[in-house]
Amino acid sequence: MVNWHPVYGIRPPFSEKEWEEEFNEYKKYPEYKYVHQHLTLNDFKKIFIWEYLHRIWGRAIGIAFVVPAVYYCCKGYLNFQLKLFSLGISSLIGFQGFLGWYMVKSGLQDPNLSEFPYCVPRVSQYRLAAHLGSAFIIYGLLLHKGLQLLLPSLNLANKTISKFQFYSKLAMGLVFITALSGAFVAGLDAGLLYNTFPKMADQWIPAELLAFKPTWRNFFENPTTVQFSHRILYRQDGWATPTC
Repeated sequence: MVNWHPVYGIRPPFSEKEWEEEFNEYKKYPEYKYVHQHLTLNDFKKIFIWEYLHRIWGRAIGIAFVVPAVYYCCKGYLNFQLKLFSLGISSLIGFQGFLGWYMVKSGLQDPNLSEFPYCVPRVSQYRLAAHLGSAFIIYGLLLHKGLQLLLPSLNLANKTISKFQFYSKLAMGLVFITALSGAFVAGLDAGLLYNTFPKMADQWIPAELLAFKPTWRNFFENPTTVQFSHRILYRQDGWATPTC
């Protein structure tokens, strides 16, 4: 889907003529020119429907939160603090949707072939990580507020509980970072490079791990480094997760 509109985008093509118009619009963009020239109209319909369902699902999530929130506010069921929280979450949901559009837009641009000669059109890994990260933040805030409202506040301050809380927060932070690193793997197609573990192409440490300059770029733009760090983080999650 190369066009985005909050309301008009809800309606998919119905007639064969509308499908052909949508397909012809897609042909104007780099992804078709560089990658998908083999696509037929039926093939296009198959990939279109997945993006369409994703966008409809995103709108449904927004409606599922905003409409009840407005109703509860009007009925006086929410105190001032919950009204502010509902407004904040509603704004974050709208911003997350904007990030989704901003992410998709990056995939409709010509790749930087001067810097990456073998690059193909793809969404920005930075924008993909921001889109995914904002979703995790929204979910985390909702879960935290829900638990606050449902469970009583208990004073369990002792050494064992404090230690468990520390490792729980550590595990939560690592899971969040690992999820974001997964977005960079997806954005760079880094998962296609190596299919063996623990060695990568018979090497414990890939030779091209720090090939980019300056060094920090490797962790965000070098597919080898991105895949390597994601693998390490994934296993760190298991070691840091507290067990009872």
